[in-house]
Amino acid sequence: MTSSFYHHLFIFSLLISTTFAATNTRPKALVFPVSKDSTTLQYIVPITQRTPPKRVPTTLHLGGPLVWVDCDRGYVSSTYCPARCNSAPCTLANSISCGSCNAPPGPGCNNNTCGLSPQNPITNIATSGELASDVVRVNSTTGLNPGPIVKATNFLFSCGPTFLLKGLAKGVQGVIGLGRTKISPVFQLSSTFSFPKKFAVCLSSSSSNGVIFFGDAPFQFYPPTDLNSLKYTPLITNPTTPTEYFIGVTSIKVDNTTVPINKSLLFINKKGNGGTKLSTIIPYTLIETSIFKALTTSFDKRLKQQFPEAKRVNGVAPFDVCYDSNTLTSTRVGVVVPDIQLVLQNNNVVWTIYASNSIVTIDANVRCLALVDSGMNPKTSIVLGGYQLEDNFMQFDLAKSRLGFNYLVFRTRCSNFNFTSVA
Repeated sequence: MTSSFYHHLFIFSLLISTTFAATNTRPKALVFPVSKDSTTLQYIVPITQRTPPKRVPTTLHLGGPLVWVDCDRGYVSSTYCPARCNSAPCTLANSISCGSCNAPPGPGCNNNTCGLSPQNPITNIATSGELASDVVRVNSTTGLNPGPIVKATNFLFSCGPTFLLKGLAKGVQGVIGLGRTKISPVFQLSSTFSFPKKFAVCLSSSSSNGVIFFGDAPFQFYPPTDLNSLKYTPLITNPTTPTEYFIGVTSIKVDNTTVPINKSLLFINKKGNGGTKLSTIIPYTLIETSIFKALTTSFDKRLKQQFPEAKRVNGVAPFDVCYDSNTLTSTRVGVVVPDIQLVLQNNNVVWTIYASNSIVTIDANVRCLALVDSGMNPKTSIVLGGYQLEDNFMQFDLAKSRLGFNYLVFRTRCSNFNFTSVA
């Protein structure tokens, strides 16, 4: 660790004050529900912010640098505190701008405050926004169910204007970014509550809530499932987008047969192009054209070897590879198709995309391979989208820069965390 890191950590420890529940015990972990908006396919995380408390729905951006919320419409809070120019919060946020506001003072508009650039990850529109802090209330957890509420009294975020909400799910009032920055919730909450710099995301494939954990605990789903036996792979930093989460795919297989591709596309080059990124903003996995063609050709060939009656039909946008549902074989647990395997650092560490994450039902007659051709020269060769991440328990260990993952469907689901019992 560099001396700069410890300097920022010291600043942050001075900045953040914490109010614990009546037990006065420090929580081992914190828990948020996460739901899926059926119209936009965005994942929604409600945060409880302000005084008096208000529930603020936000769109989950896994690699986003910060939390930002709309301060133009009805932001009322007695604990709102703008970050003054050259203050410790500005240093922590790496903000070098210092501005003034011509409108009447209030949340999002104060003189002599430092600013950030909140961005809408759907439209990619960014603008200027005031850096500020306010109270955030979160359920603690032992890993079994939600526990007492704890407070972070000086949680840093950025204000954004109402127009920046365009393209976000109905009712959403901002974005929660979990990327690798010193003002993301990951860093703030771990520093506030003195637990490991880890968080876990488990996106539900159903209409029931999935879950996000901050910290470390023996997390439990029903029926009882061991989530400690994770496979680990290094998190790779892309120098051009350092807040995002990349993993190192070294080859791709279909039912254990290697797909012939240009492997150089799997690695991040000096310009920051290539590689494999995890995204909660992209609904379905995007794949560079040459890899996409090789992979889908191998998939189709293997499927027809197993089930010669399988019949291709016209693609349904955005999908190119679709089948007549009546010609596919189904069992009690779903449709039967070849597995797609992303081989990571070696053949013992494999991210497998099973049928539940590879096939999407369009209607009663059509099912499609839920992969999308992203063109000849995309910045990132593979972007693993939300559909492919669902029902995978993913723990991001930022201290060790690694991702632990465990596919749950054969034992439980991401929707099976007990949100109904509050300690």
